[in-house]
Amino acid sequence: MAVDLLGGDEAPAVVVGGALQAVRADPDLHLLLVGPTEAAGALFDALDPAERARVTVRPAEAAVDMADDLTAARADTTIRAAVAAVRSGQADALVSAGSTGATVTAAALGLGRWPEVRRPALVAALPAVAGAVVLLDVGGTLEPSAATLARHAVLGAAYAAVAHGLAAPRVGLLSVGTEPGKGDRVRRLTDPVLSAAELPGDARYVGLVEGYDICLGARADVVVTDGFTGNVLLKAVESAYAMAGGPPPGGAAPRAATLLGVAGTVVVCHGAARTDDIASGIALAARLWRQDAVERVAALLAENRTLCTTDIEVRTS
Repeated sequence: MAVDLLGGDEAPAVVVGGALQAVRADPDLHLLLVGPTEAAGALFDALDPAERARVTVRPAEAAVDMADDLTAARADTTIRAAVAAVRSGQADALVSAGSTGATVTAAALGLGRWPEVRRPALVAALPAVAGAVVLLDVGGTLEPSAATLARHAVLGAAYAAVAHGLAAPRVGLLSVGTEPGKGDRVRRLTDPVLSAAELPGDARYVGLVEGYDICLGARADVVVTDGFTGNVLLKAVESAYAMAGGPPPGGAAPRAATLLGVAGTVVVCHGAARTDDIASGIALAARLWRQDAVERVAALLAENRTLCTTDIEVRTS
């Protein structure tokens, strides 16, 4: 796993701590730390010789600041070096808690996008009363078209079937009501397209869903929305569970998301990630790679190329 040492608000300290935790939890895990060599010194000092043999460093000095333009990912930065390591086969996957936009840009440019996917999506699994709910997008595409939302529904259905083993996942479109015609223009355009679409993994579209359906998990296994709303919702759910004393059985709200739509396994952690969050992000990337999840999702999409979308206004009463 290639790990961006300089990604995140508290990097490199929390990244080093998370990497140490991940290595000790998984005896088969090998890490490629991408960043200043001196930043990895504390990790090497804490490892025993056998663990140390499973960690290497790829030097890179520059980081992408959260306020930087997305094109900064094209410079000689840690995230670009991590992407290059995956592209060359030096690493099987990458994990970063740095700028989401820069990470998505670097991965799309460096690894390439899947056919028919113009805008990759970040997908997270939220704990719910009835089981985990796959939510996308949570920050990859802030202002999608109806075509993008419909494509993301396909991505989410395939991911739920592969990564979560769900048979015939139920897919919902997040809106302000469940009646047809509810929501903004992009929802009104997307809803009828998904109603007529054939989704992968024997998934079925259940229509519009509301915010509380995510925490309950009774109506949909996959919920599709734009990256702006999804990111706000993810952080709100995380805070609500913290105020309530913890999430329902099934784990905490994640601080890591999988990037779907690029030709490689990429996990993006919350910029405010703590040590445990980095470790869980690394574990997620390792699990996805061992499941061959990205390639299996891509294969499902290749079998499901019937979805055709346009941005023609849908008349609603």
